Amino acid sequence: MNYTDIPAPYDQINIYNGTQSPSTVHVNDVSLSRFFQRYLLEEAISVFEFNIPENWDLNFFRYCLFLIGHIGVINTDKYGVICMNGMPSGMGLYYQPVRYVIANPLLQGTLQPRIGEECEVIRMQPDWSGMFDLVSFYGSMMALCAESAGINLINSKLAYVFMAKNKAMAESMKKMYDQIHSGNPAVFPDAKLFDGEGNPSWMLFNQNLQQTYIAPQIMADLHRWKNLFLTEIGIPNSNFEKSERLITNEVNANNTETSAKVNLWKDQIKDGMERANKMFDLDLEVKLRFDYDQKNEMVQEADV
Repeated sequence: MNYTDIPAPYDQINIYNGTQSPSTVHVNDVSLSRFFQRYLLEEAISVFEFNIPENWDLNFFRYCLFLIGHIGVINTDKYGVICMNGMPSGMGLYYQPVRYVIANPLLQGTLQPRIGEECEVIRMQPDWSGMFDLVSFYGSMMALCAESAGINLINSKLAYVFMAKNKAMAESMKKMYDQIHSGNPAVFPDAKLFDGEGNPSWMLFNQNLQQTYIAPQIMADLHRWKNLFLTEIGIPNSNFEKSERLITNEVNANNTETSAKVNLWKDQIKDGMERANKMFDLDLEVKLRFDYDQKNEMVQEADV
């Protein structure tokens, strides 16, 4: 079981990431990276539909399940049957936790109910982890693409480099440059801007901007990273590097790849919910918003 994905203060995350990531890459812990992480997390949450009791907070339930990876269901004297985040503890025969430690000041102390006897735990993945690592990775990659696109857009504005011997010469060059970009049909520069042989004292730094303007390619890569993430979380997408018409087998192959992991998550969540339903007489349910079997049938019918 890995608990390194639990949200923590940035200084602790930096200490941990310092042993995992190159220290020269600083895309984590920045607002741009957090923007994409938040965006991708909402995409992942949107894949599932949950049916939970009205007195449970749906957002609390979702974020505990997706970020921490698990949430407990217990019966309390004051609040009745509730969901609450906690930490697995102990070890059974198959190295699985036997207790679920819950610390909440409103529950009057720390609770340590036995799993399967006094409480049940709904978890997202078999290893008890959430998907913060997945969101963090793809969010960082998308942040790098967005940052690169922004830098390229700025650099694409620079077309000339002027070398001036003094401030007066620099001002003459600025005036000539302004006149050229103002659309004047003719510009008459000062003779001092040329050397003794009549050669201009400026040089072309980037005559063909299209050769170094790669923002469209970077944005295409950004879209590819997003498609890869959508494939990971079970949202159908056209994750192919070809423009011609896709054949049925290719689409079905993408559907299989898209549905594999999300069905594992759904089955794991469903197993915990069924255990909680049996213990506490609830009606918990999880469903996917997209019917993969129906899409496969539509693709096959369209191909015929």
